[in-house]
Amino acid sequence: MGSFSDHFSSSASSYARYRPGYPPALFDWLASAAPDRRVAWDCGTGSGQAAVSLADRFALVLATDPSSAQLAHAARHSRVRYVAMTAERTALADGSASLVTVAQALHWFDQPAFYAEARRVLVARGIVAVWSYGLLTLRDAMLDDVVQRFYRETVGPYWPTERKLVDEGYRSLELPFARVDAPPFSMTADWTLDQFAGYLSTWSAVQRARAATGMDPLPSVLASLRTAWGEEGSVRRVEWPLTIRVGRV
Repeated sequence: MGSFSDHFSSSASSYARYRPGYPPALFDWLASAAPDRRVAWDCGTGSGQAAVSLADRFALVLATDPSSAQLAHAARHSRVRYVAMTAERTALADGSASLVTVAQALHWFDQPAFYAEARRVLVARGIVAVWSYGLLTLRDAMLDDVVQRFYRETVGPYWPTERKLVDEGYRSLELPFARVDAPPFSMTADWTLDQFAGYLSTWSAVQRARAATGMDPLPSVLASLRTAWGEEGSVRRVEWPLTIRVGRV
């Protein structure tokens, strides 16, 4: 399969449990943009959040990821086939997919090699859609300030360099395909503080900080959040900026 930067296998179960889902409207639009609904390839599928949503709209979803640990915890669906493969070199047949999706993963890829592979795998007029979500907001100045300081200062030095592409909202990304304009989509979740803590634990920078320092950075930030979050078990709306770039072969 070749080498890859594995930032998530060690927390695969948490990733599957706490990563937010994507809006159904996104997958409705992707299905309508694809030339047909036979086969979709979800590349860098992780724990399958996008794959299972695609499976409600496509006859077959081929979901690939180089991390076997991630795939072991992936959500199951009768029309999803999980296979451990890198994005840049797969066993998929030429012209076998109508849609290729990459959810919150393109920044880890060798992008030119992936684009060439996507072009090979797609049918004529097939669609490539890549998206990411950046730093969340809780729509509360006190809570957002705590989260931003944690993101930029506490674990900021531990973010992999590839994270920069996400921080800039994929603005510098140039897909080598005919551009397709996508409508705006919103991404939200209603979480308790415990659920929010689970999400923070999946950040690659948190895991790298633990490994580098031997200390867990979460308890301190959670103590700061708890004061302003509200009573035990109270729910807050979490919002992420969702950026999508789409091209057609």
